[in-house]
Amino acid sequence: MARISLDPPRTLTVRLAAWYSRRRFGEVLDPVGAMGHHSRLLRDGARFEQRLAGWDELDQGLKTLAVLAVAARIGCSWCVDFGHWEAAEQGLPMEKIQYVPRWREHTGEFDELELLVLRFADAMTETVPTVTDELAAELVARLGEPAFMELVMMAAVENQRSRVNAALGLVGQGFSDRCEVPPRAV
Repeated sequence: MARISLDPPRTLTVRLAAWYSRRRFGEVLDPVGAMGHHSRLLRDGARFEQRLAGWDELDQGLKTLAVLAVAARIGCSWCVDFGHWEAAEQGLPMEKIQYVPRWREHTGEFDELELLVLRFADAMTETVPTVTDELAAELVARLGEPAFMELVMMAAVENQRSRVNAALGLVGQGFSDRCEVPPRAV
């Protein structure tokens, strides 16, 4: 149950954000409803998300694995739900994506680079990050510095998103129900 009303005052900013959300995702995203209580936050957050969507140094599949791993590690059911839908929209193999929340138990489902990305996302999500020099160096060698920086930023951004949504008490909106293979329990 959300800890804040998801029906904010219908300012111009909220109406525009709701229109865009319905057009892009089929419904108003709960985080949009929550952020609508602070118009500047909603506008700046939307701009930031639009900029993130334009980053393209890191392979989209690896980016999605990192984002989902962070969301699952934090326990943000809204982010895991939406992340599964987003992965399906990107055409990623759902028979693999379903294992991200419990990737350590299903390492055979992922290749070596994917496992490095999952380990890195987990290490960045620790309360005291546990990223090692060796893990970072291996990823820089495999991805290159621009893609590695994008991986770092996406894991950090998803930490923020997941922690905010979890603090707001947001739960799944049923996005993963639209996927071919539903997510496994977190």
